[in-house]
Amino acid sequence: MTGWTDIRATGWVARLPPGWRPYALLGRFDRPIGAWLLLLPGFWAFAMAAPGWAEGLRLALLFTIGAFAMRAAGCVVNDLWDRDLDRQVERTRGRPLAAGMVTPFQALVFLAALCLVGLLVLVQLPPAAITVGLGSLLLIALYPLAKRVTDWPQAVLGLVFSWAAPTGYAAATGGLGWPALLLWAAGFFWILGYDTIYAHQDREDDAKVGIRSTALRLGAGTARFLTFCYAAMLALLVAAGLLAGLHWLFLPALLPAAALLARQVLTLDIDDPERCLMLFRSNREVGFAIALAFLAGRL
Repeated sequence: MTGWTDIRATGWVARLPPGWRPYALLGRFDRPIGAWLLLLPGFWAFAMAAPGWAEGLRLALLFTIGAFAMRAAGCVVNDLWDRDLDRQVERTRGRPLAAGMVTPFQALVFLAALCLVGLLVLVQLPPAAITVGLGSLLLIALYPLAKRVTDWPQAVLGLVFSWAAPTGYAAATGGLGWPALLLWAAGFFWILGYDTIYAHQDREDDAKVGIRSTALRLGAGTARFLTFCYAAMLALLVAAGLLAGLHWLFLPALLPAAALLARQVLTLDIDDPERCLMLFRSNREVGFAIALAFLAGRL
């Protein structure tokens, strides 16, 4: 895996003013897949429970802005914690903090600006959604530590990245309920699976520097683990849709998402980092397919 990196300093990033480029890379704006994956459980909630198209679209726009800002903020927090470790891992040594392109103080100022954007989005939501949204802050701050103390940091990420589901449900309905909690649990198992795939990119370097992950823990057993995670995810999505009173059409409409998940299991090669990244990125299509399935159940 020598020389492998997923940093993309070309394309539109290369056309930014030189002083802006390190911040675009620090916030991972060159790779928006993480923001989409943070956002999509919120789309599930809107598709399932929004009171109408206009309100659903308004909430989707607010959550999109918030997700891109808060995903970037999470990346800054992660890179502040990990800047010394990142210098020792091939895929991450070019990150702006690890490479010295941005100082910790500059990163903190950038973090404050991103959190302000997130706060401005949050205050547009109902009180219940604000309360639920604020509940994620501690987990966001603690996630970078998880890889130092447990073989299951992907489980901690699963709790954080699925938070848009209960927050979105509260924004759409003014409260929580079993469908919201089931969506959160479904998102947890989805993230536990796809982030294990992602972690296989760094497996060898992580072992050298003492970073722990499900990829290292599971090794060749990853495909079986993915089968369990994705089966649990689909079962929980079905339960959420039934409890929400969706029309039975949402059930066959979930089949494209199931097929995309099966493709990940069947074609995974844990020793091919580029394929791992490709399969990880394909979860954006999975997330959109689930949202469309729930919309089918509202028609």
